[in-house]
Amino acid sequence: MTAPLRVAVLTVSDRSARGEREDRGGPAVAEAVRRLLGAEVVETQVVPDEKDDIVWHLTRFADNVLADLVLTTGGTGISDRDVTPEATRSVISLELPGLPEAMRASSRAALPSAMLSRQVAGIRGKTLVVNLPGSPRGAVECLEAIAAALPHAVAMLRGEGAEAHPASLRA
Repeated sequence: MTAPLRVAVLTVSDRSARGEREDRGGPAVAEAVRRLLGAEVVETQVVPDEKDDIVWHLTRFADNVLADLVLTTGGTGISDRDVTPEATRSVISLELPGLPEAMRASSRAALPSAMLSRQVAGIRGKTLVVNLPGSPRGAVECLEAIAAALPHAVAMLRGEGAEAHPASLRA
């Protein structure tokens, strides 16, 4: 039997990191991960919109094999403080553009400004890293759009092959 997916959730928000606003995105993503993937949330963390902080946590989650999947929420917009995509690109060795493309495509009809979101997805070691938008609703909707592909991706990274998660191959 295959071990359940281990997921870390990293909220990137200056105001939440300072305690000025409750983190709603991270808990919403964690609940959706459990519901959609039956995954174990191994850690949640809130950091400010600082590239070094984001890089440090992404590296820690992946290099210490804490998580099979790291989901970030926040920092994917176009303001000066939105640095999550740059931080993610600096730690991954292989970018997976299809996941962000699918997320933007699924969101665009309901929210035309979704095309401005700069999510990135990629691989570091044996860990898949995916950026989600900062709004709780947007983050969950984007996760729903790619959820079917995630078990298969993790199985591939674990070296288990497609047969370990055949349901993930159905659309």
